[in-house]
Amino acid sequence: MPYTEEEGGRLNNFAVEPKIYEAQPPSQTQQKNYLILGILGAVLVAGLIFVAFSVSKIG
Repeated sequence: MPYTEEEGGRLNNFAVEPKIYEAQPPSQTQQKNYLILGILGAVLVAGLIFVAFSVSKIG
C-alpha cells in the first residue's frame, strides 16, 4: 500500500485508485434490448395498475 512519511515520523496511507476508463456508447443490439425491456416494464406497470383498479371498490 502506498504511503508517505510526514514530519515527526507519521505515516499517511492512501488507497489504491482504480484505473479510469471511458464508457462506451451502447451498441445497436443493446439499444434494441433497452427498448424492449422498457416497453415490457411499462406494460407490467400498466397491468398492475389495471388489476389494482379492477379489484378495488372504487371502480
